[in-house]
Amino acid sequence: EPPEGGWGWVVMLAAMWCNGAVFGIQNSCGVLFVSMLKLFGGGEDKQMSFKTAWVSSLSMGMVFFCSPIVSVFTDLFGCRKVAVVGAAVGFAGLLSSSFVSTIEPLYFTYGILFACGCSFAYQPSLVILGHYFKKRLGLVNGIVTAGSSLFTVSLPFLLRVLIDSVGLYNTLRVLCILMFILFLAGFTYKPVISSAKDKEGGKKGKFGFPSERKICNFSVFKVLSYRIWAFGIPAALFGYFVPYVHLMKHVEDRFGDSVPKEVLLLCLGITSGVGRLIFGRVADYIPGAKKVYLQVASFFFIGLMSMMIPLCSVFGGLIAVCLFMGLFDGCFICIMAPIAFELVGAQDVSQAIGFLLGLMSIPMTVGPPIAGLLRDRLGTYDVALYLAGVPPLVGGAILCFIPWVHERQKSKERAKPLDGETTEKMLENESTLVSDTTEKAAKEMESGF
Repeated sequence: EPPEGGWGWVVMLAAMWCNGAVFGIQNSCGVLFVSMLKLFGGGEDKQMSFKTAWVSSLSMGMVFFCSPIVSVFTDLFGCRKVAVVGAAVGFAGLLSSSFVSTIEPLYFTYGILFACGCSFAYQPSLVILGHYFKKRLGLVNGIVTAGSSLFTVSLPFLLRVLIDSVGLYNTLRVLCILMFILFLAGFTYKPVISSAKDKEGGKKGKFGFPSERKICNFSVFKVLSYRIWAFGIPAALFGYFVPYVHLMKHVEDRFGDSVPKEVLLLCLGITSGVGRLIFGRVADYIPGAKKVYLQVASFFFIGLMSMMIPLCSVFGGLIAVCLFMGLFDGCFICIMAPIAFELVGAQDVSQAIGFLLGLMSIPMTVGPPIAGLLRDRLGTYDVALYLAGVPPLVGGAILCFIPWVHERQKSKERAKPLDGETTEKMLENESTLVSDTTEKAAKEMESGF
């Protein structure tokens, strides 16, 4: 049984730092985007917004794209080794990004190397929590994911001050401190479950190494409700990351430098944390796959708020929009794991989340560059933001079918075990009858002799 505390509290703080460092930097990409445009866009390149957007979107996309691979490595080598190596790779990628002279090398150093390191450091931080907590796992997950909101709230202001004071390159070097601390935090992920050798000796642990057949478990896709969820979520995310990348530049285009645009990221971060706490608790009272309706509502409001961004002619309107968008962003994120658990069960939930995050990487990578291309062609982000609100509405409509499909699926599964149980009892009764008859015949023969 998990110890429900002890060293687990240290692990929780390390995992919280991991969530904050990884997604705090990723969610603050709007500040870095504006700085990169000014640094590398001094020429007459009319597609600079398109090219620069690829840096941030590729980085966020790779964090999720690597998730299925990270699941395999975590199962094979353990949380500690994968997290430490991932943080080291992320540190190297971020540090090398501070020495480039053009935008193109950032595609590899920041968009791939740094992001892959973040992915390998991030996923073990979620897995290791289940080693130390069971009864308090919901509370611990809430605290850990709140680290992302805490960093998202504070980091944009720090980045703005650093960029204005020491420039983009030195700012990236300062951010390397976060990755170095993350590297040290990975060493706290001490495993407390049975190893592969224990399993070979006959001991069975909940988090033991998988067999070769289960390293990549594609059987989760046999579940129809999971298939709808795994393809409906990515369909909704083509416009999801667009505001995070382009909102700062849109505000600069619309209002100039007269408004504190970093306040918008502050609003997103604060209400996202609040949303995770509120809707995470609400989800506990919603039975089964009906939790999906919370994601449907979150996608509806995220899409609507994205469409309202171009309509805001005053900065106060943008603040209100970002407050609502952050609230439902937190709702979408906090119930991912509970829904996966309901759809595929505890045994396959890790791989199910890994495959989903991998599929999510494609639309999250493609969306922001398309928005940047539209801005380069049209001179404004209005059309891009209107279009960014459409995919969440479409994806939310697709997800509406999941509870109905899942209930039908569960009804069929209930019938199958019943038939199997009846057959098993019949065989057991038949075996008992044969045994009794044989024993009776033996006694008669014995008495006859």
